[in-house]
Amino acid sequence: VQLQASGGGSVQAGGSLRLSCQVSGRSISKYGMAWFRQAPGTEREFVAAIDWSAINLYYTGSVKGRFTISRNNAWNTVSLQMNFLKPEDAARYYCASRGEQYTMTSYSFSASYKFWGQGTQVTVSS
Repeated sequence: VQLQASGGGSVQAGGSLRLSCQVSGRSISKYGMAWFRQAPGTEREFVAAIDWSAINLYYTGSVKGRFTISRNNAWNTVSLQMNFLKPEDAARYYCASRGEQYTMTSYSFSASYKFWGQGTQVTVSS
């Protein structure tokens, strides 16, 4: 299973970016997916997650109302729409996939995800 993240870049504060994660090697239709981020010198932190049906969405508090996670099971992709970006959102963003089907337990813990992409860099200037 491979995850390829794209869409990162440099924007000014208040701008928007849309990250995409293309998964190959298996269908994502039965698996929870998530985005995490990591800034230099910090631990990887949870950003958003989505269950297999896209009914349940989860966000860390600092991005609620600004970021939207979505998925397209037919295309095997997961996206993260990021609006009203702030300098503190700057980080490398990673998409991740659960290893077990139909579960979202401990969705905010990186250890709950088995497969990871290489990340895409987001820079936000003030």
